[in-house]
Amino acid sequence: MDLDAFAARHRQDWARLDRLARRRRLSGAEIDELVALYQRVATHLAAVQAAGLDPALAARLSAQVARARSVVNGAHSSGWEAIGRFAAVSFPAAAYRARWWWLASAAASILVAVLTGWQVAHSPALQASLLPRSVARQLVRHDFRHYYSAYAAPSFAAQVWTHNALIAAGTVALALLLGLPIPLVLYSNASWGGVVGGLMIANGRAGEFWSLILPHGMLELSAVFLAAGAGMKLGWTVIDPGPRPRSRALAEEGRAMFSVAIGLVAVLAVSGAIEAFVTPSPLPAWARIGIGGAAEAAFVGWVILLGRRAVAGGHAGDIAEAPDIQPVAG
Repeated sequence: MDLDAFAARHRQDWARLDRLARRRRLSGAEIDELVALYQRVATHLAAVQAAGLDPALAARLSAQVARARSVVNGAHSSGWEAIGRFAAVSFPAAAYRARWWWLASAAASILVAVLTGWQVAHSPALQASLLPRSVARQLVRHDFRHYYSAYAAPSFAAQVWTHNALIAAGTVALALLLGLPIPLVLYSNASWGGVVGGLMIANGRAGEFWSLILPHGMLELSAVFLAAGAGMKLGWTVIDPGPRPRSRALAEEGRAMFSVAIGLVAVLAVSGAIEAFVTPSPLPAWARIGIGGAAEAAFVGWVILLGRRAVAGGHAGDIAEAPDIQPVAG
C-alpha cells in the first residue's frame, strides 16, 4: 500500500469526521453523515493497521474512530453508570475467567499452611529451631492478640487496607515476569501463616488463633489468591495466547487484570474494616466468624453469579472502550 497516496485520497473524510465528532449539536443530516463517515474511516483504520507501516497514523485514526463511536452510540455514560458497569460486569467477569488459577492458588497455599502448621505443632524441636523460646512465648501469649488492638480502629483499618492493597498490586505486577515469582510469594506467606498457627496450637491456643484469623482472613486471603491467580494467568498468556495474536491477547488480558486490581482495592477495604472493627471486638467468636463468613460468601457469590452471567454474555473484563483493532480470523 502507498500510504502517502492513501492518506491524500482520504484525508478530507478523516478531517470531516473529526469535525463532526467534536460538535456539541448535530442536525439529522449531519448525524447520517457522521455514521457513514464512521463506518468508512473504521475501514480505513483496518487497512492502515494491516499495512503496519505507520503506527502514528493508525493511532490517530483509532482516536478519531473511538471519538466518533462515542457520539454514534449516544454520548458518554455517567460516572455512576461506569461504576455500576464495573461492579456488575467488568470485575466479576475478569475474576470469574481467572477462577481456576484463583482456585489453584488458594488450594496450594492452604495445603502448604496446613502441612507446615501440623509439622510445627507436633515437633518441639522444629519450634525451637524457628524462634527462641522467649520470643515464641511472647508471640503466643501477647503479640498475636495485641496486634489487632494496638492501634485505634480507623487508623488500623487504613493501615491494613494500604498494606494489603500494595501486596495484591505487587502480586499482580509480578505477571510482568511471566508470573514465575508468584508461587514463591504464596509459599512464603503460607509457610509463615502455618508457623504461627502451629505455635498457637502447640501452646493450647487453637481457639484464639482461629477466632482472630477467620473473621477477616477469609475475605483477605481470597483477595490475595485472586490477585495471584490473575497474575499467573496473564503470565501464562505470554506462553500460550490461544487463537489470538500474542500482542492482542496480552493487551486484552492486561486490561482485564487491571479490572481485577481495581476491584480488589474495594474488597480489601472491606476486609481491612473487618480486621480493625470486628476481629478485636468483644463479640463472641461465633459472631465474629459469622460476619467474616457472610462477607466471604457475598464476595464469592458476587463473582460467581455476576461473573458467569457476564462471561456468558461475551464480556471478558476488558475495558468497555478498548481501542479499535483489526478483526482476526479464527
